[in-house]
Amino acid sequence: MFKHLLVPVDGSDISKKSLKKVAELAKADGAAVTLVYVSDPLPPLVYSDSTMGYGISAKEHKKVCEAYAKDVFKKAATALGAGIKAKTLHISNTNLSEGILDGAKKAKADVIVMASHKRTGIKGVLLGSETHEVIVHSKLPVLVLG
Repeated sequence: MFKHLLVPVDGSDISKKSLKKVAELAKADGAAVTLVYVSDPLPPLVYSDSTMGYGISAKEHKKVCEAYAKDVFKKAATALGAGIKAKTLHISNTNLSEGILDGAKKAKADVIVMASHKRTGIKGVLLGSETHEVIVHSKLPVLVLG
């Protein structure tokens, strides 16, 4: 049915659990898999007290994000299993859903396969749903795994 699955990963338990289902889909369809990790390009400012702050440089931040993405990809590849050879794509974007959609374009995927954190009620209102944002703005089909 699908030839190229784009799978956003973030290292969370929900993301890891969904990879077993992704592997089943990829094997059933003989589909390629691209894992995408989106990191914020803006380094955080860590405050030590109310008047002094410590910041890290953009270069240091990028290096840390790349190392973290590499670790997330390694764990995700393990969760997918030996039978699936996944490509990886690290995107820098301040907006997670935009980064995922950008990754889908770059990978030339024909479907986005996402896990949902199932935020409802006040958590859903306050934190929002990245999955919902991707669904609303995607021109590709989005398969949500629960």
